[in-house]
Amino acid sequence: MKPAYFEVLSAEEIERIHATSMDILGNVGVRVDLKRARDDFGAAGADVDETSRSVRIPEEIVRSALAKAPKRFTLYGADPDFQMEIGTDRVNFAGLGTPTKIVDTETGEVRPTTLDDVRNHLRLIDALDHIDNSQMDLWPNDVPMTTIHAEAMVAWAQNSHTSFGMGTYGVMPTEDMMRMASIVVGGKEELKKRPRMFGICSVMNPLQMIKLQLEGMYLWAEYRQPLAMSPEAMAGATAPATLAGLLAQQNAEILAHLTLAQLIAPGTPVLYGTVSTITDMATGNVALGSIETSLITAAVAQLARYYGVPCRSVGGATASNTLDAQCMLERAGTLLPAVQAGVHFITCGGTIESSMAASHPLLVLDDALCGMALRLARGIEVNDETLALDLIKEVGWQDQYLDKLHTAEHCRQEYFFSKVLRRDTRETWEKKGSKTAMDLASERVREILGKHEPRQLEPAMEKELLDYLNAVRQRSMADFEAAEWED
Repeated sequence: MKPAYFEVLSAEEIERIHATSMDILGNVGVRVDLKRARDDFGAAGADVDETSRSVRIPEEIVRSALAKAPKRFTLYGADPDFQMEIGTDRVNFAGLGTPTKIVDTETGEVRPTTLDDVRNHLRLIDALDHIDNSQMDLWPNDVPMTTIHAEAMVAWAQNSHTSFGMGTYGVMPTEDMMRMASIVVGGKEELKKRPRMFGICSVMNPLQMIKLQLEGMYLWAEYRQPLAMSPEAMAGATAPATLAGLLAQQNAEILAHLTLAQLIAPGTPVLYGTVSTITDMATGNVALGSIETSLITAAVAQLARYYGVPCRSVGGATASNTLDAQCMLERAGTLLPAVQAGVHFITCGGTIESSMAASHPLLVLDDALCGMALRLARGIEVNDETLALDLIKEVGWQDQYLDKLHTAEHCRQEYFFSKVLRRDTRETWEKKGSKTAMDLASERVREILGKHEPRQLEPAMEKELLDYLNAVRQRSMADFEAAEWED
């Protein structure tokens, strides 16, 4: 049977967290830095205080919004045949969009990321077995901040068949992303009908809804692209030191954002998300690879089920600065619980330094770890065929199972195999060059990139996309600032 969910909260504890969050929303409220959003909350019946720019939200408004949020949805790719089912029993894996450094595959040196790294990253994800979404996973240092989003959209269109994700970056960047995605998929209505983009709405702690993210949220919702409400609370710094207190606060923050998304456009796909962890009290740094991150993740999965919406979390995260034992211990310790807890969308593949740096060979190893986690989650199937009683009687104690048809039929689906994890004897391993898993993963990176063929875009589509990119390149920062909505 399929194993039960890994759960860390009782039904009573979930109710207490919910009640505490409703008290926070109804009596403390949240600061909302966008007038348009405060007006929408007010029109729905929330108590708006313009002096403090805060909104107090009654529980009935939250409940009404939750009733409109889809319990599941499908995310498509640049190629419409690619599909990710979100909200079902399927677990989906992705990278995470913060690294500005990368461990060079050839030299092992840490260096700034480039646009070529972004392209290679997309090509790798396109070829991997389990990690199949990129969320602007690398931030290139060799292009201006004003064009990063547009450069990434072109890189995605030219190099990936899968879906793509970025942050809700404000008015003009979001408009650019939506229009460029529309070019790639054949129009705005097609994009709305079959979403290709995955939006990360960063939730500011404590209890804030910031202008830039809200502006982007309005446009993502207009285009019906899925939004992950994702607080990055640090227990002891931007949230209470206790995990229960952190959960109550971030639950209020998530529900406020989820509610607004449904006020903007009822039926907008949303995910109940978390990138939250603890503060390392010795250094003051974020401890993304801590085991407490896994406890928070498991609790978030339970709360998402309670509210009837899909869940997104980190997994495979580490605070390690290098590809060492800590790196692998922490990524296993944060990925496996996330899968077992029932999270639908898990991010962080290929990152170190609490997601501030990346490694392409590590991404390949993480893909193997994801496969292992999925096999663990599948559990053990027990029926007449798998119990194999007749075969056991036939073999008895005088035969073996290697040459039996039952073995050939079942071993490939019953066991997990990987291209980068080997089980040779020491003698065989030494004859093959004594290669480590990282060596094999690096070879796999070179193999994938050597064989990759870019997507063949229609010439007219590619020209329109590149013309749009060139127009973005001509802008100044003042152009972006002028496009922002007045508060």
